[in-house]
Amino acid sequence: MRSRRVVLDLAVSLDGFIEGPRGEVDWCVMDSDMGFLDFLNNIDTIFYGRKSYDLWGQYTPKTEYPDTEKEMWDTVHSKEKYVFSRTQKGSDHHVKYINDDIFAEVNELKKKHGKDIWLYGGASLITTFINLGLVDEYRLSVHPVVLGDGKPLFSDIKQRVNLKLVQTNRFSSGVVQLIYHLN
Repeated sequence: MRSRRVVLDLAVSLDGFIEGPRGEVDWCVMDSDMGFLDFLNNIDTIFYGRKSYDLWGQYTPKTEYPDTEKEMWDTVHSKEKYVFSRTQKGSDHHVKYINDDIFAEVNELKKKHGKDIWLYGGASLITTFINLGLVDEYRLSVHPVVLGDGKPLFSDIKQRVNLKLVQTNRFSSGVVQLIYHLN
């Protein structure tokens, strides 16, 4: 049995930002041919930072949104969720909180039987995971936009991370998805 992998899957601008200067993500495109539901079907767990969970962990699309978007969010919300937080503790019926020893907790979860784990973010949690060597796969969807400012994907990385490109996907919207594994 192979170990579960932690997969960082997110959208990034051509100049390396995951949000605009005011937190906007309106530049992200979701093509149906991007296979995001296929990705969701290959995971059973999501890791959130507390701020990201507060914004998106219980998000419900408006009634006038397309059924495909509602289906996507229903699928997201069907997953087991862990929130990494310094302040909130315990669990509720939606999530389990992890407060300390991230390295040990994540490695225990990776050993459990199941599908892969999506590292949703935010930026500081992503940095922590990269610095601890906990990201097994990087799935970066590079969007055809230059934001000029915003929240960078990579900051405060403590050491070089060598990666091997294993797949490239190009979509009609101009998005290019790059999939890397640790080298």
